Amino acid sequence: MTFEERVLARMATGIENSDPHALAMLDTLAPGHARIVGITGPPGAGKSTLVSALAAELRRQGKTVAIIAVDPTSRISGGALLGDRIRMQQHYSDPGIFIRSVATRGASGGLSRATAGLVRLMDCSGRDYVLIETVGVGQDEIDVASLAQVTVVVLVPGMGDDVQAIKAGIMEIASVFVINKADLPGADRLEREIHAERPQVPIVRTVATEAKGIEELLRSLAVAAPIDLHRSRDRKGAEGLPIDHLGIAVKSLEEAIPFYERVGLSVTHRETVPHEKVHVAMLPAGESRIELLEPSESESAIARFLEKRGPGLHHVALRVPDLGNAVARLRAGGARLLNEPRTGAGGHLYVFVHPASTGGVLLELIQESSS
Repeated sequence: MTFEERVLARMATGIENSDPHALAMLDTLAPGHARIVGITGPPGAGKSTLVSALAAELRRQGKTVAIIAVDPTSRISGGALLGDRIRMQQHYSDPGIFIRSVATRGASGGLSRATAGLVRLMDCSGRDYVLIETVGVGQDEIDVASLAQVTVVVLVPGMGDDVQAIKAGIMEIASVFVINKADLPGADRLEREIHAERPQVPIVRTVATEAKGIEELLRSLAVAAPIDLHRSRDRKGAEGLPIDHLGIAVKSLEEAIPFYERVGLSVTHRETVPHEKVHVAMLPAGESRIELLEPSESESAIARFLEKRGPGLHHVALRVPDLGNAVARLRAGGARLLNEPRTGAGGHLYVFVHPASTGGVLLELIQESSS
């Protein structure tokens, strides 16, 4: 599907502003075939110049491009500072390149909260490549790796010991390393430092201002394998997302609860959730819970589950630190969500993901408590 540029721009604005109509329309669009490339790295590495050079080479090869340039938020207007638009003026007359600058609006991680939706929109619009340029990022600002199919980490000669300082962050998310400004002294040393830390990751030297190394970089992007971000975080000692609870469908709470009490668990909370048409009993189990679910009406989802499958595991619930960002990323990846975030049993905010998107199990994502 191709979009007229004005329509694309209006939809992008709606997504940035969390307009319900725009978000609903986005959910109806079929996924495209775009190669989604994240460009990240410390300030001053030449990311914008590199993105501009990549776009020019892609157009020379007959490819269409969308550029999502994440800029810092202006303290005066609240909008993007638009530095990337100024640097990429040469592309604005080209209908094969769509450029969107988006403000971080206080979000950390090097992206804005709207970025995932914009990436999905550009993919659905039929672009061949979507280039995501982050703000100048630091050690832990690595959200781009969860959106991009491949992630380019741009470094420059003269960093030297800085590679050691940042190795626990953006160094671990690279599908491809770029040594930009490679005509400067120190390029050889930087390449050795990178290779010592990540010997399996390709390294490409570029001089983006002169378009040197850009064709080689594009060849690397075409074959680069995505990085397993969870594996990278494991090396840092992160524990991943905790299981909040296991939801178990039962025909009767009164009949089911005694079994779990004999196991050694105790009910600490019971309630009825009217909009889900379900009676709930919660039994803490270590840092997680067992959540027993009894239908309160014959037309409820739990009642239909019991009729079709009988009592048993209904869903797995994970706690996430930012439910809004998680939802946006899932949508960008084409996942099927069963509801908008809403309040459930225990007062938590949640969303369900259809089993067709998870490998066969209904998944519930819950906003981690800020307390």
